[in-house]
Amino acid sequence: MAPEIRYTKLFINNEWVDSISGKTFDTYNPADGSVIAKVSEGDKADIDLAVAAAKKAFARNSEWRLMDARQRGKILNRFADLVEKEASYLAELESYNNGMLLHLSSRLTSNAADEIRYTASLADKIEGSTIPADGDVFCYTLKQPVGVCGLILPWNVPILMFLNKVVTALAAGCTTVIKPAEQTPLTALYLASLLQKAGVPAGVVNIVNGYGETAGVALTHHPDVAKISFTGSLEVGKLIQQAAGANNLKRVTLELGGKSPLVIMNDANLATAIRFAAHAVFTHQGQVCIAASRLYVQSGIYDQFVKGAVEVAKTLKIGNPFDSQSQHGPQIDEGMMKKVLGYIEKGKQEGAKLLVGGKQAGSKGYYIEPTVFADVQDDMTIAKEEIFGPVQSILKFETLDEVIDRANATNYGLAAGIFTTNMNTAIQFANNVEAGVIWVNTYMARSGQSPFGGFKESGIGREGGKHGVDEYLEVKTVTISVPKKVSN
Repeated sequence: MAPEIRYTKLFINNEWVDSISGKTFDTYNPADGSVIAKVSEGDKADIDLAVAAAKKAFARNSEWRLMDARQRGKILNRFADLVEKEASYLAELESYNNGMLLHLSSRLTSNAADEIRYTASLADKIEGSTIPADGDVFCYTLKQPVGVCGLILPWNVPILMFLNKVVTALAAGCTTVIKPAEQTPLTALYLASLLQKAGVPAGVVNIVNGYGETAGVALTHHPDVAKISFTGSLEVGKLIQQAAGANNLKRVTLELGGKSPLVIMNDANLATAIRFAAHAVFTHQGQVCIAASRLYVQSGIYDQFVKGAVEVAKTLKIGNPFDSQSQHGPQIDEGMMKKVLGYIEKGKQEGAKLLVGGKQAGSKGYYIEPTVFADVQDDMTIAKEEIFGPVQSILKFETLDEVIDRANATNYGLAAGIFTTNMNTAIQFANNVEAGVIWVNTYMARSGQSPFGGFKESGIGREGGKHGVDEYLEVKTVTISVPKKVSN
């Protein structure tokens, strides 16, 4: 049964409003391509209103700026309680709007409240320091919120990204204007309603649904926005970095694409490695930036591993995300489905060996069969470009030194993993691979306490944990003339 759609308008200054133009756009269910709802479509005029509301809420004597840090934490804890209460509905809404398997979205939302509470606990732990500066002075630092933040969400894990960005910005004391991905606006709108119920003052959280070319461009170019946080493609990330310097000099956090290597050594536990490798690339139909889309298997176990990988892919049950028996759901939309199928054709044309999958599954919705390629070479397109689909590309290697160099031979550097029983091998890999997140004998393990982000073109800055809060703060140095010697 489809979840009830409760909010489809824009959320500006704690009010639900239609867009100034009155325009709407359709949002879809990827499982069957049907229209879920018509959502208000904001553009520059609406972004201007939202930024003005956020700027007013950040003014020097506003309720939000005068609020004690501990009180900000209490509001976020109330928000956590509401998210916990509504976790089942949020999971259903996420699956309905972006095709994520319900059991996966349920797992993510079940952990969401605890992650909010952790970030809320940091609100009153933002501390400066005293500095033993030279001369007759007392010197100290303050950490203060950067101001109005434009937060641009991706469509693949909207709830998780909303919480990563919005809760962290609020814990730091910033105000926000959020642009959800046009494919998946519904959960962001509902989360805004919960923040309002939790007691966030007017103007602190604003949401403008719309397209990147209109609402997104207006937000990234707005002179009153102090920071942009974006999760999405490398191509759009580069445009946002340019836009951030167009009308002022915005702070920028970018979490972009990946082509993450997963290395399986000869001494790995084979059954465990095969299972994790499948999980690492087929989770959410490969629509995950950290997907292990370059799978390097050492020559001694290569043939055995490939056989096991094919067997796992064949067993994955394709079906509706709301079916508890489904293990593999749809791509987000027809455009993404066709793009992934195009990569599969490219792999075949360039000589990779297609062992299983490779086709659209069914005629309703946007499903692609779990696909496994063997004998993939580093110069093939499927080994170089981010596919964002259920395509496992298996490459062979001989030595650790060789595979480290090959793993680093990419413009990306988001995540990497290795399976080995030799701890020295694991440490050498972790020390030398150019990636922001490294997993050893596991993959995709995550926690709200740890920082997340990439090297090279996978991004700038970090989200999560104390590092994530720091991204929303400015450091101010204060120096006061104070004689060291007390005179009578």
